[in-house]
This record gives sequence, structure tokens and C-alpha cells, in this order.
Amino acid sequence: MTKTPVTNGTVIEISVTGTALLLKPGIISGGPITHDCPLSRSVGYFLEPLVLLAPFSKKPFQITLKGITTDDQDLSVDLFRTVTLPHLQPFGISDGLELRIKKRGAPPAGGGEVQFLCPVVKQVKTLNFVEPGKIKRIRGIAHAVRVSPQFSNRMIEASRSILNRYIPDIYLYSDVYKGEESGKSPGYALSLLAESTTSVLYCAEAVSQPGVAPEDIALQATRALLAEIEKGGCVDRQHQTLVLLMMVLSSEDVGRCRMGEPTPRTIQFLRDVRSFFGTSFKITPADPLDKESSQLLYSCYGTGYINANRTLA
Repeated sequence: MTKTPVTNGTVIEISVTGTALLLKPGIISGGPITHDCPLSRSVGYFLEPLVLLAPFSKKPFQITLKGITTDDQDLSVDLFRTVTLPHLQPFGISDGLELRIKKRGAPPAGGGEVQFLCPVVKQVKTLNFVEPGKIKRIRGIAHAVRVSPQFSNRMIEASRSILNRYIPDIYLYSDVYKGEESGKSPGYALSLLAESTTSVLYCAEAVSQPGVAPEDIALQATRALLAEIEKGGCVDRQHQTLVLLMMVLSSEDVGRCRMGEPTPRTIQFLRDVRSFFGTSFKITPADPLDKESSQLLYSCYGTGYINANRTLA
């Protein structure tokens, strides 16, 4: 793959004092791209904005990112593949949407590699997602690189010791990489997701830390998942901004989505949306009669954004 920029014609100017930044966005070109991510952040940090840009590019995305695939700051590539990408399907972005994990890379040295493939769309569909449903199954991936393969089994057993009390349909997959595919540093992590009867996805994960046993990492991830399920809604806290932006860019109709309370990041995002698009969300209690419920109904009128740059090849 050739090394080309994600956009064509973008200009970034930083003031002399370093306190102001002027950005003139260019055309999202897409196509085959390769990028070596710095080891200060994981691949997930870079995938997050790319997921938002890729559907509106000129050509379908084929981007390869190299670096750390799982850390304690950003979403891991496992959750991007199993949770983030499915959130795009209700908006009509599905065919050809894929994230391939070729190599895993734990901090600090990394060495991982993933390939993100995304199709081009003309316009995204309007979302109407207000029924959270009941949890029907829980899935998970316990991966271990450059450590004993038993670490992943220990995490699975510890997580099951809690999850088995709530639901019978549980499948936790042990994913052990060896050789060059295991990156340059030892590490392990557990990524969990719960799916409801209405295709709502909740996710949580925990990453290895020095001096912390695999069992404790698994319990941390499991309790985080149960806390996410308790907050309810149709979108978990990790993906609020993704869904809200797609609602703003959707066709000219009223989109609705049920979520939990907005995170501080989501609140700032809503302010930015109002500044950039002039769109404000109407936020009302999802269950007005239930005083204990913290779930909210987010609704907005789509801008009807059309991807005029796409090429049909």
C-alpha cells in the first residue's frame, strides 16, 4: 500500500503564540493508506475519527494502521470490530465494512497491525432506535500476547464466575497470538459485549497492568459491563458521539435514539455540533412516569448531508 494522506487539500495553520489553530478542511480522498501510529496512543485513538470520516470519502477506505492495538486509554480494536462498526449498520453503512486484526501489539512497544475497510455512501439513513429490549447473550474475547496462554483461560473463568448468575448464553473466546503476530510487548486483556433482543450493544474491557492478576482484570471488565447495562439505553456511553453525529448527518427527517445520561465528552460534542451544523438536539426523559430512570430520548432533524465527492468505480 502507498503512503497517502487521508484528505487532499487540508491546510493547518498554528498561530505564532501557539494558542490558536486554523483548519481549512480538504476533500476526504480515501483509498489505500498506511500509517504508523505513535506509541503514545493506541490504534483506537486514530480509528475513532476515521470511522466518522470514512463513509463520506471519495473512494472506499483501505487503511492500514500499525502500533498498539489495546491500551487503557482508548477503545481496543476488538471492540471496534464487534461493537463500533455494527453501530453504523442502522445508518445504511454495512456492505464492505470490516476491521481485520492482523497483528496484536501491547504497550509499550506495540507492533500490532489492523486494516480498516469502509464503503462509500451517498447519504446515511434516519435512525429510530428507542427500544432497548432485554439482554439475550454475552460475548467476549480474552487475548494474550507474549505471556502464558493460560492467562486468557484464567480471565474467562473469572468472568464466568459472575456472568453465569445472570444469563446462560455466554461465549468467551480465547485468542492467543504467537510469533510475529503477537507484537513486541507482553500483555493481555478481556473485551466483553452484551447484546439485547433489539440488537442493542453494551461493551466494556480491561487491560493488563503490572502486578495485577488476570482474574482481577477479568472481574474489572465484567463489573464494568454490568454497570453499563444498568445505565440502559440503546447506545452505551462509549458510542454516544458516533450515533449522535450520524443522526445529524442523516436524511432530512426526525431521528430518535434512547440513551443514558450524556458524558462530559458528549455534552461538549453537542455544543460543537450546534456550532458547526447549527443543529440542536431535543433531549427529554425517556420514561416520564419513572422518576428513578435516568434514560433520555435524543431527537434531532437531520441536515440531509450528501456525499457529492464519491466516485463509483
